[in-house]
Amino acid sequence: MTKRTNQEQVVNDLGAAVFQLSGRLVEVGNRLVEDLGLTEARWQVLGAIASSPLPLPVAHLARHMGLSRQAVQRLVDLLADQGLVSFVPNPHHQRAKWVVLTAQGQAAEAAAQERWRPWARQLEAALGGEHLATALDVLRRMDAFLATALPPTGGETDPEEVDS
Repeated sequence: MTKRTNQEQVVNDLGAAVFQLSGRLVEVGNRLVEDLGLTEARWQVLGAIASSPLPLPVAHLARHMGLSRQAVQRLVDLLADQGLVSFVPNPHHQRAKWVVLTAQGQAAEAAAQERWRPWARQLEAALGGEHLATALDVLRRMDAFLATALPPTGGETDPEEVDS
């Protein structure tokens, strides 16, 4: 068994902390929006649609969210069944329709955001804006690195071969 260096342990601990935080955010999100008929995952899709300056097809939403097209398609279909999103023609592609919020979807997304605001303010008060900005920068940099260093299925790539 190979002994880990301190740096490797920090990276491992950071990964574990991100997974734990992700789970906690899902739990908080689900509790905040459950009575709105949403889940955290549906809220995340509504938020991605709402924050986009232009209408997007499912594949572009998925890429922006870092999820598979199939996962986002399933969620968008569920949101459409709830009347929260609709599909409109995409002048650039006949089959890849744009996904847009309905009035009901806009209201649901706004209600979810309103419920999140006190939590966001509490986080900012507890951790400080500078620490949160640093954390955001680190997470974005990690995401960018991992996006370019994504191993093939089976993980047979040597990370030393990845250009940084």
